[in-house]
Amino acid sequence: MKKNTGTNLGPNQRMRRVNKILRTAVAEECHNLKDPRIGFLTVTGVSTASDLRNATVYYSVLGDDEVQQRTSDALDAASNRIRAAVGTRVRLKYLPHFQFTVDPSIEYGERIDRILQKLRQSDTSDDAS
Repeated sequence: MKKNTGTNLGPNQRMRRVNKILRTAVAEECHNLKDPRIGFLTVTGVSTASDLRNATVYYSVLGDDEVQQRTSDALDAASNRIRAAVGTRVRLKYLPHFQFTVDPSIEYGERIDRILQKLRQSDTSDDAS
């Protein structure tokens, strides 16, 4: 059996690998930013277009809507700086332009947690009756 050395990756495997490498590099560069508008930020994922021209960077940030908006503004302002820094670390045929987007899965998970809590509370109140 031939061992996969990573050179003959399929397109899906290759994009997953590119997304993982970009997520790591973008997260490190975001951590290095000294902008006071950026809250407690976690880069949760990257989704790169197949032509490598554009990438959506998903992130979460702790805090209220004001903190999230300030962080969004700061990331948009620093997008080119982040791209340039990532370009010195990652070798790709094309370095994508980054669009920063709040990760919707975090809010979705919180919504599910609230629904489950309400269900548990209604079950305990039904049992008490």
